[in-house]
Amino acid sequence: MRPKHVPMRTCVGCRESRPKKELIRIVRTPESEVEIDLTGKKSGRGAYLCPSKECLAKAVKTAQLERSLNISISDEIKVLLEQQLDG
Repeated sequence: MRPKHVPMRTCVGCRESRPKKELIRIVRTPESEVEIDLTGKKSGRGAYLCPSKECLAKAVKTAQLERSLNISISDEIKVLLEQQLDG
């Protein structure tokens, strides 16, 4: 019996490849809103982040998150993402 395939994704902050379940998906919805997708099933363009503030800070500083989602992210949304990573 073959081992089950584990989908891998790359964190946009630290650029490390990890199993998809270990990462948080940030999605740009068809309405051009940016939000955290806890289910991993929301429609829209997604980017993956490690569940750490360091990776979020790095992804924001290098504009990698904006580049991955093809949208400019407002400061309010950055703060909201940081708060959601805490809780």
